[in-house]
Amino acid sequence: MKHTRILAALLGVVTLLTTSCGVGDKLASVSVTAVGVNGGFVNLVGLGGTIQLKVTANYTSGKQIDETNFVTYTVTPEGVDNNTGALLPSPPQTVTIDKTGMVTSVDPAVCTWFNNGTLQSPSWAFTGDYMITASYRGFTSQPIFIPVSSAASGQGNTNGQCGPTA
Repeated sequence: MKHTRILAALLGVVTLLTTSCGVGDKLASVSVTAVGVNGGFVNLVGLGGTIQLKVTANYTSGKQIDETNFVTYTVTPEGVDNNTGALLPSPPQTVTIDKTGMVTSVDPAVCTWFNNGTLQSPSWAFTGDYMITASYRGFTSQPIFIPVSSAASGQGNTNGQCGPTA
């Protein structure tokens, strides 16, 4: 009789612990950031330049898990190539992104930057960017926008630069 009560109490405790009183840890959102970028400004500089993305799954408990290698990336060109005035080409032209979240500037190079200033005192503005989102388990991250400065020259960029270097 005593053993039955102890067993019943133990089963009750185990049941309570395993169900967590109906509260579960669920995926709440997905976020994407550029590793090592401060101030929220991202610039993909130079042919062969790279930016590493990090994708975090955010759970209702506050837990965050790096899911960078397990997401699907979508890259959408926005704006124009400052060299040609044509719409930015879609990947894999000008930029690629691999399964690890590494964004790389590739040929044909583009310049999405325009010098509104002088050669001695440049004032850079961008005319296009690549909007990147990450999708994981039915959630899509906020977009991250990456202007590209890969060409050696372009309209208003006669000093051999194509946008800021940092």
